[in-house]
Amino acid sequence: MKSILFLTVTAAVVLICLPHNTEGQYLPTWDSLDKRPLPAWFDEAKFGIFIHWGVFSVPSFGSEWFWWYWQGQKRHEYVEFMEKNYPPGFQYENFAPLFTAEFFDANEWADLLSESGANYVVLTSKHHEGFTLWGSKHSWNWNAVDIGPKRDLVGELAFAVRNRTHLHFGLYHSLFEWFNPLFLQDKESKFARDVFATQKSIPELYELINQYQPEVLWSDGDGVAPDTYWNSTGFLAWLYNESPVRDTVVTNDRWGTGSICKHGGYYTCTDRYNPGHLLPHKWENCMTIDKSSWGYRRNALLKDYLTIEELVKTLVETVSCGGNLLMNVGPTHDGRIIPIFQERLRQMGQWLKVNGEGIYRSKPWRAQNDSITPAVWYTSKPEENSVYAFFLEWPTTTVLVLGEPFAVDGETKVINDNSFQGMPRLYLN
Repeated sequence: MKSILFLTVTAAVVLICLPHNTEGQYLPTWDSLDKRPLPAWFDEAKFGIFIHWGVFSVPSFGSEWFWWYWQGQKRHEYVEFMEKNYPPGFQYENFAPLFTAEFFDANEWADLLSESGANYVVLTSKHHEGFTLWGSKHSWNWNAVDIGPKRDLVGELAFAVRNRTHLHFGLYHSLFEWFNPLFLQDKESKFARDVFATQKSIPELYELINQYQPEVLWSDGDGVAPDTYWNSTGFLAWLYNESPVRDTVVTNDRWGTGSICKHGGYYTCTDRYNPGHLLPHKWENCMTIDKSSWGYRRNALLKDYLTIEELVKTLVETVSCGGNLLMNVGPTHDGRIIPIFQERLRQMGQWLKVNGEGIYRSKPWRAQNDSITPAVWYTSKPEENSVYAFFLEWPTTTVLVLGEPFAVDGETKVINDNSFQGMPRLYLN
């Protein structure tokens, strides 16, 4: 069979995922849970959108960690910001009624997500501030139905995504909460007691799964508590064995101290994780268009946003090394996705319309990066006997030299994308 090399304008890679084994039950141990094959759709998807939205979108200053930096660490710039702009005695809780979401249109968001070329979306259902974007019965008067928008924001977006797009719907959930008295008391006991975990955090997870049936569960924020405090293995055993999404759900690795990059479904390891080489385990690079914040910032400058060239480079490097890219935007308090985020999302979609063949459903090739031309990254589709070469920098001459592919006379076929004028000639070593 002839081998085919495709030359395109930017890169990728991925890890092989086996189908879910429906026989037997997973035990509430990491040894058993870690044997669960990752549902194949996740590896094939390659690209998702992260959305950080919450009460922190109201001050929209500095970071989504605003509350902690202001009242936890008492950083000067945050204390000064509050003193200059809000009356004495103003508390973080006073921001909640100002989280109005009056311009939030779930259908518009869903359409924009679809235009981005992403195959899944992950919404922050609850960040470390503890405010839930759904009317959780475990978060009385600190949720989007009781105060602020007075709407089920999770439910509205879930419905729109499922009815208007092909995207898989996912949810982020923070295990701990910075200033929840129950958590602070548990922490004071060195987690000998587990009132917050058993009466607040874990019940929220069951509520989210049963009510919204997300296909991605993005856990975060262990609060320096071990997975035994969170009963993470017990919950995941239920999720994989009995939940309504047991056959399709994917989870990450943030389930307690010591679990990250070691246990769970796919690995995230750190924020903005991009190792630059192939890993033996499926991983995800979660990163944000705003270089300094995951939440919306009113004080962001144009230079603080990654360019489309930088974003494409990150996507290509990530996929080439077996990862998925989860690219974040932060909406405003009133429910808008600002123009620069819209532009970046649509630009990614436009690029993927041309080059997505080498990204979606691709596999890592034997080489991720070219040995002669470093700005070239590879992906492959073994079932088609095809290799895709993405070059991130235009050659200084009219010739692009590749060191990794070995041409076989009469068998190797090179396909250039003829939609680009002036494509360089390809020389295979």
